[in-house]
Amino acid sequence: MWVLYAFGSAFFAGVTAILAKIGIRNTGSNVATAVRTGIVLLMSCIMVFIVGSQDQLAAIDGKTWLFLVLSGLATGASWLCYFRALQVGDVNRIVPIDKSSTVLTILLAWLLLHEPVTWVGALGAAVILVGTYLMIERKQDASNSGGYKGIVLALFSAVFASLTAILGKIGIDGVESNLGTAIRTAVVLVMAWLVVLVTGKIRETAAIPRRDLLFICLSGLATGASWLCYYRALKDGPAGVVVPIDKLSIVITVAFSCIVLKERLAKKAWVGLFLIVAGTLAMLY
Repeated sequence: MWVLYAFGSAFFAGVTAILAKIGIRNTGSNVATAVRTGIVLLMSCIMVFIVGSQDQLAAIDGKTWLFLVLSGLATGASWLCYFRALQVGDVNRIVPIDKSSTVLTILLAWLLLHEPVTWVGALGAAVILVGTYLMIERKQDASNSGGYKGIVLALFSAVFASLTAILGKIGIDGVESNLGTAIRTAVVLVMAWLVVLVTGKIRETAAIPRRDLLFICLSGLATGASWLCYYRALKDGPAGVVVPIDKLSIVITVAFSCIVLKERLAKKAWVGLFLIVAGTLAMLY
């Protein structure tokens, strides 16, 4: 069953990037992140009460609290970097870099969680890196798609995303997955609004265009659905398998970016996408 949850996570994550890209066209990425995180938290809390896990809150030990909070902080940092990168760059360039966090997650899962890595998995990781390079490399790099700024932000997003998976895996070991997701999301919400306050963008929250607000909220709903599926899968399945499946969301993202955002991929980029998918699937064996 955890495999189905992992693929559900991939679908909703793929849709999230497109909805967010549309929603932040005229709205600051930090403000959008704060607003959409509230939607995600609401969904998470609803699921907590549906499954009745709220009674477990008092029984969570200190270690679990620590890793859930750390995972939430890593998630918040990843989101802030990711949505800023989406704002300044093309989806088809930013998303592949973010998804390359798979490779680092596999490495960290091997080092910290002692999850085995086969030679096929190692080969898959190498193929993913090659595919990522083919999707983002362009001659006009500095003048197109936000230049190097978007790439650097996407790289930071990938690093924090990998830390999120590892810390989250440890944190949800002693807590029901929906409750763990809600706690982590609450940490992200506090972090996101603190960033808005510190950067002096609080007034922008009242001036968000209605169209942007609609897509930001839809993005939050998609993210909430993805998270609920992802951490349910992560609780029962190995991080080294759940994370690669989740990263297949890049296929959904690329398809929608071509159809909705009218972004186009060069032949080399299509080859890169194929390699990323092939490398990801290889990690499942």
